[in-house]
Amino acid sequence: MTQYETPLKTAPQASAAAGRVADVEARDFNFYYSSFRALDKISIAAPKHQITALIGPSGCGKSTLLRAMNRMHDRTPGARSEGSLLLQGQDINTMSDLVELRKRVGMIFQRPNPFPMSIYENVAYGLQLGAQKIPKREIPDRVEAALRSAALWDEVKDKLRQSGMAMSGGQQQRLCIARAIAVQPAVLLMDEPCAALDPVATLKIEELMIDLKQNYTIVIVTHNLQQAARVADQTVFMTMNPETRAGFVVEAGPTGKIFTVPKDPRTSDYITGKFG
Repeated sequence: MTQYETPLKTAPQASAAAGRVADVEARDFNFYYSSFRALDKISIAAPKHQITALIGPSGCGKSTLLRAMNRMHDRTPGARSEGSLLLQGQDINTMSDLVELRKRVGMIFQRPNPFPMSIYENVAYGLQLGAQKIPKREIPDRVEAALRSAALWDEVKDKLRQSGMAMSGGQQQRLCIARAIAVQPAVLLMDEPCAALDPVATLKIEELMIDLKQNYTIVIVTHNLQQAARVADQTVFMTMNPETRAGFVVEAGPTGKIFTVPKDPRTSDYITGKFG
């Protein structure tokens, strides 16, 4: 195998070894922006009720892969994919109802993006969308449950009619998490959710992620290797071919093994700071 050849089926093997069914799985997944191949033969699996961290140098396609799991590229001119990207066994790219997909696959971005409305309305928003709206009488209980699950209820229970925009950055990010989980998705995607937060807020989000995996499958992109080591059950290391600039998976497996006894020297070099 050459230095930049893509290893085969690494992450699905790790998932099988862990003995858990994958909620999200990519099989020989390629992604293109017009003629540029951004992802090359990605094969990974995110086991149910675990945290899977995607790590690797900037530009290797981590966020592209994460956003493909939620069809965020649908309106990008020239964007297209090949291979399979599965949500609980169903190909994401064949789903016709994007609202339903995004109820099942929540997305948390790098910077908190609360809607310009009250705390209560932020969390209730998704419950009022789609053909199967939640009965109005159930919404207050669902809002409270989501805020409790996001470790935010005690801080905002007397401020529900205040603007979500007036909260601190860490509170806003937890509000966005509450909004995502209010519709009871299967999967939460997090694209560097702590990058804009201070250390105290970061710790709260990390503790929250560990609590949330009891009910959700979480896939997180992070450049913070210490964060991946603290929260992730399995870690996927990606890099890019320097000639084609296509991102690919080098190896994946239980986080403890990836960080202490990686199989590929490129993984070791990245983790020890020799590049990236």
